[in-house]
Amino acid sequence: MVEPHANAPSPMLHTVAISDLRPTQMTVGMREVEQKRREWRGLDIKKSASFLGRHMIPVVRGPKDRLYVVDHHHLARALHDEGVSEVLTSTLADLRALEKDEFWSFLDNRGWMHPFDTDGVRQPRSKLPKTVADLEDDAYRSLAGELRFAGGYAKDATPFSEFLWADALRRRVDAKVVENDPETALEQALAFAKSSAASYLPGWCGPHQRS
Repeated sequence: MVEPHANAPSPMLHTVAISDLRPTQMTVGMREVEQKRREWRGLDIKKSASFLGRHMIPVVRGPKDRLYVVDHHHLARALHDEGVSEVLTSTLADLRALEKDEFWSFLDNRGWMHPFDTDGVRQPRSKLPKTVADLEDDAYRSLAGELRFAGGYAKDATPFSEFLWADALRRRVDAKVVENDPETALEQALAFAKSSAASYLPGWCGPHQRS
């Protein structure tokens, strides 16, 4: 979960077009996006309106008054793919006064951007997608999400914590297994998550050895 900037005023709520939102990451786990789509389709009209009111997209206002998503990319993509045109956003910081380089430097140092591609390799900020529709699928991000829901690790406030797990899993679970045998991939991920080798990762809840 992204925390508001310390000097920011109380969050302002706005309804904006999903197509106007700018991502601050390059990838999502599409299996997680699909799960959110199924959940959305299961809501009736009254509950869907309430859902949108309770799941606001946190954004930062940047140069040229553009809105940059700093959390809930998966939800934004799911709603877009379901044909939802507008969402409520919560503005965490107004950085419109900053020059472009200063703005991106601030986001980077604040932990509000994650410009890593589907191979987990950092890319220049110019490679960030312009819309949530352009977010690419990282199968390991999906696996990391499934691992958390399976109890492999706890939800953590560390920015992009799921991507840290995805990067660790990328080095330990074969890509062909992730693609062709999700159940085995999850079993291998759980085995890693319960080991001391994963103790450096946020939300680790494996067994602690007594000294």
